[in-house]
Amino acid sequence: MSAHRAAVLGTGQTHHRTKRTDVSMPGLIREAIDRALADAQVEWKDIDAVVIGKAPDLFEGVMMPELFLADSLGAVGKPLLRVHTAGSVGGSTSIVAATQVMAGVHRRVLAVAFEKQSESNAMWGLSIAPPFSMPVGAGAGGYFAPHVRAYIQRSGAPEHIGAMVAVKDRRNGALNPYAHLRQPDITMESVQASQMLWDPIRYDETCPSSDGACAMVIGDEAAAAAASGSVAWVHAMAMRTEPTTFAGRDQVNPQAGRDAAAALWRAAGIDDPLREVDAAEIYVPFSWFEPMWLENLGFARDTPGWKLTEAGVTERNGELPVNPSGGVLCSNPIGASGMLRFAEAAKQVMGRAGDYQIDGARKALGHAYGGGSQYFAMWLVGADKPE
Repeated sequence: MSAHRAAVLGTGQTHHRTKRTDVSMPGLIREAIDRALADAQVEWKDIDAVVIGKAPDLFEGVMMPELFLADSLGAVGKPLLRVHTAGSVGGSTSIVAATQVMAGVHRRVLAVAFEKQSESNAMWGLSIAPPFSMPVGAGAGGYFAPHVRAYIQRSGAPEHIGAMVAVKDRRNGALNPYAHLRQPDITMESVQASQMLWDPIRYDETCPSSDGACAMVIGDEAAAAAASGSVAWVHAMAMRTEPTTFAGRDQVNPQAGRDAAAALWRAAGIDDPLREVDAAEIYVPFSWFEPMWLENLGFARDTPGWKLTEAGVTERNGELPVNPSGGVLCSNPIGASGMLRFAEAAKQVMGRAGDYQIDGARKALGHAYGGGSQYFAMWLVGADKPE
């Protein structure tokens, strides 16, 4: 832990939809920022710097959007940083913003991430064949489906585990007023009857394509002390990366993810994350990634991750509630999806998660991954100030 501590003072997000035709790109971002400022009870003049993140520019077809967004971000005359680490960018943006505070450079930093996918086509934006590199077929699903199949074969997971995760997360999302997909009546049977898109991933086991944004105000100890409400203290942060392809790479359980998680738990003083963490917002764009990431993150040490899912450990009333907000399976504005995981973790320990609040949540994990499972970002936040 650095000499300076940082805390989330407030969070904000948009209503996530397939097409937000009611707002422009700047308007979408302002919706999230205005809510974050109100939640933190601060004004524009209180913000010292802005950090913005989004996924590849090809997703909207607007190159370097941070340049024309400076006005709407309230960044004129202030430091403005752009972060890009593919799908993990929302998490990375949060970490960069918090680092500015923890380094003593700024007192309050606004972190914001977004995607307006309806203005282009993210699936085909991911399907180009760049020169001198491996082509990605049929978007993210085409890339990750073989990894899911490999996990099933490696772990002996029964075929219904993916449907179990989808039902859990979609029912959780039905309690979240901002969620894109809200399906309280979803069933195992309906998921298993949905169309097979990329074997073994079915339509209802897949994240939506969303327009949306998320924002957070992160402040130092003085700013946290001045806050009238609860804050979420940053206990630890970690980022790790690895190349997309190299000989012997384990794409089912990537080394970068394992290393980031180990660094996070070590920095936070966590010995047994399954028992010491009260809630986890994990980046699960395809339902099978829940058991995969439970293993990668160190929650499932002595048993396959799918057995925790099957036993109900990750349900809202389980030992480790995973994605009580509904997660990426319910809202997926790609550039913001990682920040939503970080913000939702903060909301849990601040006691501001509304109908999907986990009782007694004191420590929560925010997790994001991106690229070909090559970029990882995560943080642990708590209701208590770290020692």
